Amino acid sequence: MKIVSLVIDQHADEAGFLVDLRDHAVCAPHYSLNDLHTLERRIEAHLDGLRVAGSAGLETLLQFRPNTRAEVFAAVVLAFESGNSVALYKLSVHLHEYPEAERFFSAALGWLEWELISPWIDRMLASPDPLFRRLGLAACGMHRHDPGPALLTGLSDADPSVLARAARTAGELRRRDLMSTIHAHRLHPDPATRFWANWATAQMGDEHAQEPLRQFAEQPGEFQYRALCVLLAWQKRENSIAWIRQLIEHPEQQRIGIQAIGLLGDPFSVPWLIQQMSDLSHARVAGEAFSLITGADLALLDLELQDMPDFDAGPNDDPEDANVAMDPDENLPWPDPQLIAAWWRAHGGDFQAGMGYVLGLQQSENSYRRVLVQGQQRQRIAAAFGVARWRPNEVLFPTSAPAWRQKMLLGEPAPPVRRL
Repeated sequence: MKIVSLVIDQHADEAGFLVDLRDHAVCAPHYSLNDLHTLERRIEAHLDGLRVAGSAGLETLLQFRPNTRAEVFAAVVLAFESGNSVALYKLSVHLHEYPEAERFFSAALGWLEWELISPWIDRMLASPDPLFRRLGLAACGMHRHDPGPALLTGLSDADPSVLARAARTAGELRRRDLMSTIHAHRLHPDPATRFWANWATAQMGDEHAQEPLRQFAEQPGEFQYRALCVLLAWQKRENSIAWIRQLIEHPEQQRIGIQAIGLLGDPFSVPWLIQQMSDLSHARVAGEAFSLITGADLALLDLELQDMPDFDAGPNDDPEDANVAMDPDENLPWPDPQLIAAWWRAHGGDFQAGMGYVLGLQQSENSYRRVLVQGQQRQRIAAAFGVARWRPNEVLFPTSAPAWRQKMLLGEPAPPVRRL
């Protein structure tokens, strides 16, 4: 019996670790859709181990430690699959005590089949508890399922967090009929509500939302990259060029300016990007922007530095150091400026200055869809907004959805992961 308990504990620990890894991977610059699918198969294997254990597996997951986050994901999956209302109550208590675990509860709702969770979602949307209203709206957004009147109700919710999630879901569903209602929150004092309201309406053609999005794009934080992607997809090209020129004039804005150049896709800027590759603080993101424009894989083409530079963007072990942010470019290759300059001399003639390119192809609906199939996650997030610009009445492609579901939407062969 002790051995069985140890095996269950191991499945629980491994599932939690891998779910935490997936939480990072869906926005990472080095994970492809196939990489995500491989990771999710590993998660599902450990979930299967917990399913085989029956109630003991779920009980192990429900013995929460104070900082439990990723294990919440596995517990939610098993609780919904078994229809265990007692377990779901324990999970709700944990979420109220440790709100940071909510993103993993939400992610589990996106992982599960809609048919399995839909009876519960209606109850969540009608709940007096804002936590459950928020989770219900999140589930609808992740599954691209229209919650009907509950969405309009959410857009007038007194709780800013519910209102923010309602605006996000409306944007994901491209509910143009709600545009004026969402637009009313474009100056909301709550930053999350203000961001998601402008993010949503910008994708419906609301030019008034672009200035607030520019402000988010200029400030480091969780909304910066998504604001940048939407802005460059919808803003007039000449306005984007003028704005990017302003960004790169300020050292503190250069990194986001480099990313903006990559998203704009104009090969005219490639020589400048190559110059930035000699600056260690911006070298990797400049290499990423170069690859996004040209499609050149730095690792595959041996365009990387052979000797890794001595560079640490933080964080470190010094408790006195205020820099605790993870290096957003940690998993990007280090470009070799000389080799890349030689590659560009050989291939630059294949590109036309003044045009927008993505992974070596002129920007179009088809090229963005190709990025959704072949690109890395950070590239795929941008491509989803690119496709949305060409298909303004379709739901936003869900780049954080389970990989098998994404592959199905893209017409790629990938059967659902096997569940016992």
